[in-house]
Amino acid sequence: MEESNLLFSIGPLQVTSTVVTMWAIILVLALVSFLATRRLKEVPGPLQNAAEMAVDSLRNYFSGILGEKYARKYFPVFATFFIFIIVSNYSGILPGAGHLKGFAVPTACLSVTAALGIIAFFTTHVIGIREKGFWRYFRHLFSSMPLVLFFLVILEQFIRPFSLALRLYGNMYGEEMVSEKLYDIFAIGAPLIMNVLSLIFCLIQALVFTMLLSIYVSEAVEEEE
Repeated sequence: MEESNLLFSIGPLQVTSTVVTMWAIILVLALVSFLATRRLKEVPGPLQNAAEMAVDSLRNYFSGILGEKYARKYFPVFATFFIFIIVSNYSGILPGAGHLKGFAVPTACLSVTAALGIIAFFTTHVIGIREKGFWRYFRHLFSSMPLVLFFLVILEQFIRPFSLALRLYGNMYGEEMVSEKLYDIFAIGAPLIMNVLSLIFCLIQALVFTMLLSIYVSEAVEEEE
């Protein structure tokens, strides 16, 4: 369960087990997306049907926070965050996760969750600027505000990505640690129980991250009264 496990280097680029696992996840997601959408039919097959159900569920979830207009417009962004995070989380349930060389849970690595937090930060403000324009967006963000609150709002904007990153990393790394210790103590019953609980826990973590991101975006695009 090392956060960084160097496998090999390509010049100055160090390739760790976390990077290899992320490459594998991206390839699997790309393959599944291709297979699910290459031959769309009026009467969908099992894979297309599962993909459509997943898309509809996610769209309804984000519509409840952002509204139909923005949920539909920026759905690919939010869906990408959710799918990558939940698949990364669930990779920890696979046999050998955290133990096999070349296999690590990406969201249990701080550098990965930090990158997701930074991307979420820029996503929020880019969407806000795109919808309102540069000056209107920042006027909306800081309008009618005393000087002290002005600095607090700036501080809050930079704290948000750190809180997203640390929350996801802390929960996933903690879950990995607890599971490993329980496996050592209760080798028979614990793995089954923890895997069932992990199915729920990993889903919640993906939902929380994307819910907070969608709330931040909702605040960025809301209309002034």
